[in-house]
Amino acid sequence: MPHFDRPPRIHYRTAGRAGGDLLVLSNSLGTDVSVWRDQMDVLVARHRVLRYDTRGHGDSAANDEPVSISDLGEDVLALADVMEGKRFTFCGLSMGGLIGLWLAVHHPGRLRAVVVCNTAAKIGTAELWDARIRAVRDGGMAAIRDPVVARFFTDRFPDERPEIFAEFAAMLEATRSAGYVRCCEAIRDTDLRAEVGRIAVPVLVVAGAEDAATPPGQARWLHDNIPGSELAVIDGAAHLSNVERPAEFNAAVTEFLGRV
Repeated sequence: MPHFDRPPRIHYRTAGRAGGDLLVLSNSLGTDVSVWRDQMDVLVARHRVLRYDTRGHGDSAANDEPVSISDLGEDVLALADVMEGKRFTFCGLSMGGLIGLWLAVHHPGRLRAVVVCNTAAKIGTAELWDARIRAVRDGGMAAIRDPVVARFFTDRFPDERPEIFAEFAAMLEATRSAGYVRCCEAIRDTDLRAEVGRIAVPVLVVAGAEDAATPPGQARWLHDNIPGSELAVIDGAAHLSNVERPAEFNAAVTEFLGRV
């Protein structure tokens, strides 16, 4: 598996058209590159797709040094440079969407378009993140697995797709504690509400209609405050809308990318 020694070592995978426009996919907190499995067939038809594991997730390295949203954004720019992608399209989920907003604010010249999914300019509260950080430090990832995975999906999903629900529970628990905590801190300390109005690249905001972690009202706020942005709300989906309703998610994203 290819890795890029930034540092830390970042694991990534590539697929799709060798000469196609570069599309970077960024995972959510507590998942890895496989979160995009149901998108790959439709995206590789037009794009050169790069999936990567955020620091401390999947097969990417973790350390106990502080991490900021700018560090996570710079990881993306460095990976794009490795792929010779001077300009690229970015699609991020939750934490990945927050990274996408940061890139759109601070490095618009590198971006063709951005899709930000199940995210917000400010995700959660300091109290929420501090409580989760304490729980992981005291009890490891198993201490937060059940309540966090329950927020990934609607209440119906564990009965409808028990094998997928179990897969994501195992994925979360396998995430390195140190990397997870540092990414929690990065999310906790990021507030882009005063900056997103400067975004001047094409943006699609995707929300899950039943998302309790980043409710659709926050997506509508992004849509209202990012000039020219578009909004797609996926019915029957919670926080991992691309996993729970892949057909609807794929249709919204590919239609947007086909136009921009």
